[in-house]
Amino acid sequence: MYGTIRHEIRIERPAGQVWELAGNASRLHEWFPGIIECTVDGNQRTIVTATGIPMPEEILACDDTQRRFQYRIVTPIFKHHRGTIDVIDLGDETCLVVYSTEADPRTMAMVIGGGTAAALQELKRQIEGATRQMKGTG
Repeated sequence: MYGTIRHEIRIERPAGQVWELAGNASRLHEWFPGIIECTVDGNQRTIVTATGIPMPEEILACDDTQRRFQYRIVTPIFKHHRGTIDVIDLGDETCLVVYSTEADPRTMAMVIGGGTAAALQELKRQIEGATRQMKGTG
């Protein structure tokens, strides 16, 4: 049985604006703490952690219509991994961003889950802060 964890956050910006950053496979390092580099080649992405460890991933889906990004980490420490980022339009110029992880071994879901919670907070900070600065209210 897989370990699963899900975090969500409401962002006070339109879903399309949030998706521009959250759905861009090559920009994960800009908003996910502990990831310092990210390269994409076709459906393969390699992230590099702050400790210098490269983590190869396979991009499973990047759906601009549903605003869903899915990937799996393909290192031997996982028997199974799938991460899903959904950006859901709430119809009022805000959106809900949901970051779900499932993993085997189960404990790895909890390890990654701590990072995904911090990543959502940073995504919110960047998106909402950037818009305030552009409007001159920041």
